[in-house]
Amino acid sequence: MNLAAQRAELIAQSVGEVRKILETGGVSRASLDMVKPLLEDLARRKELWMTAEFPAPELPELTAFYLLHQDSMTGCSLYLNIMRPGEQTPVHNHTTWACIASVEGIETNYLYRRMDSGDEAGKARLELSGVVEVGPGNGIGILPDDIHAVGNIGTDVVRHLHLYGQDVKELTHRLMFDLERHTYQTMPLIQVDERHELENRT
Repeated sequence: MNLAAQRAELIAQSVGEVRKILETGGVSRASLDMVKPLLEDLARRKELWMTAEFPAPELPELTAFYLLHQDSMTGCSLYLNIMRPGEQTPVHNHTTWACIASVEGIETNYLYRRMDSGDEAGKARLELSGVVEVGPGNGIGILPDDIHAVGNIGTDVVRHLHLYGQDVKELTHRLMFDLERHTYQTMPLIQVDERHELENRT
């Protein structure tokens, strides 16, 4: 079995286990705590994710986001996110659940809580509630209403698996927040490299 076939088989097995967890427990902190080890185990198979098929972005681009797999039964979508040093996302929500696990390197997650009532459109006041360094063996689960930002503040390229509850192309209502102006607006869609979509769709 070649590497691509091994990768597809292991992904399908892992996503199948995720499906069972969500069917039993729904989407909750507890269920995502069960999903994280599955994704961490998958991320440990570095030989699957550090190949010429998944090159780091060419400067001046700082991020490459590869679609690996989509599950037609649940909508779960698995991506490989590669970030060069200096990349930083806007502060944003997800509107779907997500889990992140490290293949190599540390992706720093900044977690925020909303301090206002949410009654005034376009306005939001956030407060930093924690920082989580997502490195090998230390994943993170994100619920639909959670707010965070991620970045690569180190000196090396990092690779992480991101498992979302939906295809990111469907996340048209995500918000990104301006911490200084206390405002928010709709977040642009993530640009995804879909070269593996058809071969890994189930």
